[in-house]
Amino acid sequence: METKLIDGSALAARTRAKLRERVRGLLARGCTPGLAVVIVGDDPASKTYVRNKVRACIETGLRSEHIELPASIPELELLARIAALNADPGVHGILVQLPLPKHVSGARVIQAIAPEKDVDGFHPANVGLLATGHPRFAPCTPAGVMLLLEDAGVNPWAKHAVILGASNIVGKPMALLLLAQGATVTLCNSKTPDLSLHTRMADIVVAAVGRPGLVRGEMLKPGAVLIDVGINRTAEGRLVGDVDTASVMGIASHVSPVPGGVGPMTVTMLLANTVLAAEASLGARG
Repeated sequence: METKLIDGSALAARTRAKLRERVRGLLARGCTPGLAVVIVGDDPASKTYVRNKVRACIETGLRSEHIELPASIPELELLARIAALNADPGVHGILVQLPLPKHVSGARVIQAIAPEKDVDGFHPANVGLLATGHPRFAPCTPAGVMLLLEDAGVNPWAKHAVILGASNIVGKPMALLLLAQGATVTLCNSKTPDLSLHTRMADIVVAAVGRPGLVRGEMLKPGAVLIDVGINRTAEGRLVGDVDTASVMGIASHVSPVPGGVGPMTVTMLLANTVLAAEASLGARG
């Protein structure tokens, strides 16, 4: 069996081209979509992610506001900065880069973001809308995975999807999006005793654990579609996912590589949510 690589970079480029058209339409109506990205502290990985997001905004025509705050900032001061962004009509999306310092409650920070500007889709109100099948914003990585599947011609309807990893950021919203598309979903976590028992029955496997080489070819049934969300660094500094790619070739029908698979789509869906928020703000103004 030939295993097809799912090219997230190419799909991201096509999706961003469509977003640029929507941005031009907003500009014609006097609205420049604006995304505020807040980073607290000096985490190198977070700074890299933020730089990528800011660059993507500029390339797509969005206004980007990059706010760097010291790790020592009191929680109340951070919440006050978020309140100011909520009140700024030129800011349509707010993203607070995780992780946050230990003295800051991530839950309180997420809840402080106005739901209509929560382009990460993590606010409880937006999680609730997603759970009831009426999402305002879908979290960026799961939304990107759904577009990757669609572009590859994979219809989740009546398929068995197995998700490895039950995080609030990827696993749980991924399950909800697949359920909404008619899939039967098994959500595995760190306490699941035998992952292979589940993955061998799966038509679609989404690996989002953060453990290199976790998924191997012998864990899959022939023809399974494999989406690798994992991001890991080897001892040599090489970027790899959760999938042992060499072992799944010839067994999986499709596999998304790391890098170049899900990653570009995550950033792209952040842009898409910000454009959607800007469009919704014009509707709210009448």
